Amino acid sequence: MLRRKRHIESRSHICHNHSYSYENHDAEVIPMRIDVYSDMVCPWCRIGKKNMSDALETWNEETGQAIPVSYHAYQLDPALPPEGTPFNSAMEKKMGGAERLRPMLQRVTEAGAGVGLTFRFDQVERMPNTVLAHRITALLPEGHQEAWVDSVMKAYFEDGLDIAKLEVLLDIGRQLELDPAEITSLLDEGHGLEAVQKDMDNAKGMGITGVPFFIIDGKYALSGAYPAAQFLEAFRKISKES
Repeated sequence: MLRRKRHIESRSHICHNHSYSYENHDAEVIPMRIDVYSDMVCPWCRIGKKNMSDALETWNEETGQAIPVSYHAYQLDPALPPEGTPFNSAMEKKMGGAERLRPMLQRVTEAGAGVGLTFRFDQVERMPNTVLAHRITALLPEGHQEAWVDSVMKAYFEDGLDIAKLEVLLDIGRQLELDPAEITSLLDEGHGLEAVQKDMDNAKGMGITGVPFFIIDGKYALSGAYPAAQFLEAFRKISKES
């Protein structure tokens, strides 16, 4: 359901050569923008992000307009230790046992397949702390965030990699032609911590208690993995108002 939201603070980035998320450089960039609150270990965030991306592609084809997207940090379990915990035991505790966990994972897998995403929970062994991954997101310009978030989620949900580990994240970055030495240096200097904390504080201040959470044009919010059609409906409504 599309609803108005309270004020959201603007986000600053450490990197300065900002670009936008979609590759059609001839497209008109409009004032409308999307702020996404999500966690890389949230399967519904991955599904919701795919639906949003499909809607943005359709919108671009229909209107020639590109809508910039910025990704913000949220942690489903901020109390996780830095090294994370075993996946099955963490999820069974959360869900109330293996008999409840298995059908839930099956539903997610089927929902993902319905939008062209693969989930291999049989490969996932860890429930990782995602602070490092979020910090790297905060270091990137908007135009690089989408590919990063996509790649981290794929590494976790399809390959079962432990995305709490810096070496895993640096390897993902190498595949995206990000400089591992520069990322390591920035992280060592504490960069990204303030941005992640600001995101978490903003989310709390806006009353966000679950993700994915999409803020469109700074005024409207969609909470949940809505289908692409609902995003398009929101874009059209907001476009008529502007």
